[in-house]
Amino acid sequence: MEDRRFGVQHNQGAYSVSQAERATTTGIDAEAMKVLRNTYMLLGMTLAFSAVTAFLNMNGTHPGFLVTIVGYVALLFATYKLKNSPWGIVTTFALTGFMGYTLGPIIGAFVAAGASQIVAQALALTAIAFVGLSATAIITRKDFSFMSSFLTAGAFVLLGAMVLAIFMQSSALQLAISAGFTVFASLMILFETSQIIKGGERNYILATVGLYVSIYNLFLSLLQLLAAFSGED
Repeated sequence: MEDRRFGVQHNQGAYSVSQAERATTTGIDAEAMKVLRNTYMLLGMTLAFSAVTAFLNMNGTHPGFLVTIVGYVALLFATYKLKNSPWGIVTTFALTGFMGYTLGPIIGAFVAAGASQIVAQALALTAIAFVGLSATAIITRKDFSFMSSFLTAGAFVLLGAMVLAIFMQSSALQLAISAGFTVFASLMILFETSQIIKGGERNYILATVGLYVSIYNLFLSLLQLLAAFSGED
């Protein structure tokens, strides 16, 4: 499924010139633009599908931490294995649909408690943050690959904090984890978008999954932070 740039000669000269002009104007080469366009198209569809599965399970029960982790890892592994196959799109929808399904009961609990405004606020802030961060990466065309080591270290720190939170029932620790994930997810959006426009990521399926997971984590973290500050948590 990887996008490949191909040569255009003579009778298609006008088309190639048009592509070249767009690339010159944006400062992003034609192949990167194609990957970016396909990524946003697939991301939009998977977010919509995820919203549907979340809505359908709003009155259901959460599958639990263990099932969520196992399901996520299994579907993520399948997507990576099938990234160059049409089946990769199928597993991408399966993964995002499953993540939306696990989010449904959480949203449902807020709605049942009369705190639907918190969900709306989290959605709005997530959308604003994603658009703003993506626009920053695209407009500035800055290479954020230097954050790779920092993000890797941050992922391990957050993972360790989550394990610690299992044994320590501390609201302060939970709040710190949510804040950490908010920052981490925001930086990941910058990093992943930069990878696309700088040529570090040429597979739009993997790019979609990466951005989706960042958006998912950002929304969930903002939801928890807003709930904590509003006293609904």
